[in-house]
Formats: sequence, structure tokens, C-alpha cells
Amino acid sequence: MRPLTLDSLNPAVAKVEYAVRGELAIKAEAHREKLKEGNHGLPFDKVISSNIGNPQQKGLDQQPITFTRQVAALMEWPALAELAPNAFPKDVIARAKELSDEIGSVGAYSHSQGVPFIRKSVAKFIEDRDGYPSNPNHIFLTGGASTGVSLLISMLITPPNSGILIPIPQYPLYTATLAQHNGTALPYHLDESSGWSTSVESIEAAIEKATREGIVSKALVIINPGNPTGALLDEATQVKLLELCEKHSLVLLADEVYQANLHQPTAYPFTSFKKLVAQTQSPVPLVSFHSISKGVSGECGRRGGYFECTNFPEEIIAQIYKMVSVGLCPPVSGQIGVDSMVRPPKPGDESYALWKKETDSIHAALAERTGTMSKRLNALPGVSCVDSPGALYLYPQIRLSEKAQEAARGAGKEPDAFYALALLDKTGICVVPGSGFGQKEGEWHYRLTCLCPGVEEYVGKLETFHKEFVAQYGV
Repeated sequence: MRPLTLDSLNPAVAKVEYAVRGELAIKAEAHREKLKEGNHGLPFDKVISSNIGNPQQKGLDQQPITFTRQVAALMEWPALAELAPNAFPKDVIARAKELSDEIGSVGAYSHSQGVPFIRKSVAKFIEDRDGYPSNPNHIFLTGGASTGVSLLISMLITPPNSGILIPIPQYPLYTATLAQHNGTALPYHLDESSGWSTSVESIEAAIEKATREGIVSKALVIINPGNPTGALLDEATQVKLLELCEKHSLVLLADEVYQANLHQPTAYPFTSFKKLVAQTQSPVPLVSFHSISKGVSGECGRRGGYFECTNFPEEIIAQIYKMVSVGLCPPVSGQIGVDSMVRPPKPGDESYALWKKETDSIHAALAERTGTMSKRLNALPGVSCVDSPGALYLYPQIRLSEKAQEAARGAGKEPDAFYALALLDKTGICVVPGSGFGQKEGEWHYRLTCLCPGVEEYVGKLETFHKEFVAQYGV
């Protein structure tokens, strides 16, 4: 019998890279296990997973929204409402009964596109947000936004040479999915000097380059607010991007999972692409993604999300439905999480006061941490950091000396990965090097979350490490 080897696998698998859970995350887990030993010998007493936007992970202090968990509890075990009737607010009991009447048991398959009742709730959420109608039959509930992104990319890639325009820096899901499906990533650079703004000219240049190389541009990815940058698009730029998509016959993939994570919502508001497509009567095919993993819910492990298709013909919707049917249905517990996200308690409901207190507190903590961290990082020698108006991250640029670059080359690492590994080994803080997101030649960054509690201790460790690194290697 021939042995199973790497050569036995689909060659596309070897091309897939996912930096967020790559080398740094693997080493962080090894450190976490070593800390359980009595004499571990590590210079820190805990690992801080700042590499991923995972608000409820152990070590962070974002608590689940009580309303969401209470509804989920009653959906898992409806008898709780009778066994402990005083433990649940009346609106929670009513919501769980309403969902139970529609869904039945959470252990049963749902409609492959998602529970029709919940899709109608999502459509109402979109209509209330944008002021324009939404068709629940064009909404697909998913196991987190990532599942929808992967599905759409797989359907858009056509042989032999097609590509999708992605921002640099980008969330590694996009390059990983393109590699998996033998598509080509067509990078366009965001402008760090103007707050990581999106340049239409940069995208035009990327399209022209792809055309010269015989690659057909199929779609444009926009992440708004940005990941890893936190940048927020203004409406004028969004309209220009719609015009560009129309000009080049591109599908617009709008990753809007951080739409509720706004640190200065008055100065920097979020506007969905769906609203502007409706407002301008644009014919651009649009897919809008949202998720319960971010915002204030932070229910990453529950795996819930949705995407809405706008300006898609019915025959394409039918093909998408066929493909999601192969997976039978999205997780029902995640669908229930989506319902809680799009239908939170309203003023006058018994749960509203606590829901408002919890959500306000999460927004305030994230805004305060983001501002404090960016200010202190900017004060370090050789560091510049855009103060992010949205999302959960900062993406500081670090200047690394020739001596540091030489040491990195000697270790067989990218310079920012070398820096990040040293940071992990000295402090227990796990970040993601910018080389995992993409960056301009000769520049180095890292992404870290603003979710970590104890900003003084957390940022203090970053400051102490950086100063020691500069003392050793120069700046």
C-alpha cells in the first residue's frame, strides 16, 4: 500500500496560510501548557491572546449579554421556564416561546437557508438600519460570517485565471480562501498616512495590473470598519467604490461584521453599502456580511452570522441555496444568537435596562482602551499607530533596525514575526505580525486587540519589551 503523504493531498491545501492562528498562536498554546507546570521557567505568569478578536475568551473580561444567554438557555431546555419562572424576565420567556413555536427543538435541522422567521427578523433589522426594504428570501444565515465569505468566493472563482481584489492589510481569511479554491488575490494598498483610507486609484491600478497578467477581476472585498486597521469609510468614498464596481462589472463583498464597534460614532458613523446601493439605485451585485462574533455580543463560539444578497438574479440565489443545502443548515444555536443580535430588548421591556447597561459598558471600555493604547504606543521610539475609530484592533507600524533585520534573517523569520515571537517569549502577549496581513515592502507592523483588561499592566508590558528590544537592536 502506498503511504499517505503530503503529495497525496490537494495541492491547494499547501498554499493556504492563516496567520491569526499560525506559528505565534501555536507557540502561545505551548507556553500556556507549560505554565501549568510547577517550575515552568517562563518570565510571565499568563498568556494573553491578543492575536484574535475573541471577546469572551479566558483572560478577557467581556461578559456575555445576559438577554442573549437567557434566551439561549430557555431554547436549550424549555422546561427551565416552569422550573425557575422567577429567574427569567417576562420578555425573555416570551421570546423563547416565540422562537420555540417557530423552530421546535434546537437539536433538529432547520431550513438550509436559516429559520424563515429569523431571516424576517434580519430583514427588519436591515430595513430599520438603512431605511430601505430587505428581502428575507435573499438572506442566508450562516455559521459565522467566515462561512458565507468562503462560499461566495468559491462560487465566484472561475478557471483558469480569475481573482478577487482584497485590501492590504487584509484579514487572512481572504487569501486563505482564495488559495484553497485556486483563485488569485489581487492586492490593493490602503493608505496608512491618511488613517488607512481606501484609494479608488489604488484599486484601479490593481485591476489594470491583473488585466495585463491575464487575470479577470471578479469581485472587490471591502472590510468596513477595517480589519486589522479599524478604518471607517466615508459615504463619498463608498459611492465612488460602487461606481468603480459598476464600471468593471465587479461583485462587491462588503465585510461589515464590525459595524457596531464604533468608538466615536458621532464623528465617525457607519453607513452600510446596502443603504447606498438602494439610495443611488446602483445595479452593483452586493453581498453584505454580518456576525454575532463581534459587536457587543462577542459570541464567537456560537457560530452565527448572515449575508444578504442585493441585485442578485433569482437563478443565482437558487444556486447559492443549492450550495448551502449541501451543509444541511447553519448551527441553530447560532441562528438564535443572530435573532438576539438583530432583535435586542426595546425600551419598556423588562430586560432593556440591563441590556443597555451591559452594551454601554462594553462600548465605553473598548473606546477607552483603544485611545489609551494608541496614545502610549505612539510615544514609543520607532512606533507609529493610527488611532482606530472602529473594530477591535490596533495595527502599529514598528521601525526595525538593520541589526534586528539581520537577526531575523539568521533565525529564518520575517522581521516583524521575529519581533512578535520575542514579545511572546518575554511577556506572554501573543500578537499577529503584519507579514500575515500584507504590508508594503520594507514596512513592519503587528496587530493586537484592544479587548484586554488591565490596560496599565498590558500596555506596560508592551512598552517595557519594546524599549528592551530597541536597547538590544537599536532603532
